[in-house]
Amino acid sequence: MAGVFGQLIRSQKRAMSQKAMELEAAREILAEVFSIKLSEVDEMIQNRFQVDDICIKENGPWPQELWVDR
Repeated sequence: MAGVFGQLIRSQKRAMSQKAMELEAAREILAEVFSIKLSEVDEMIQNRFQVDDICIKENGPWPQELWVDR
């Protein structure tokens, strides 16, 4: 039974490290595309999360109105 749990934990760690590698690659791509430092990419990402938080607090998670133009 311990072997099964060990395999589950190892597979979760691999999945987490895979995600971490993908996120790091995305940060590096953004830095290269925008010709900025990684610290500036981190600041960009942080600012984006702050804007989302402010919009949700002010307006709620959904828009107050919705319409479709035809």
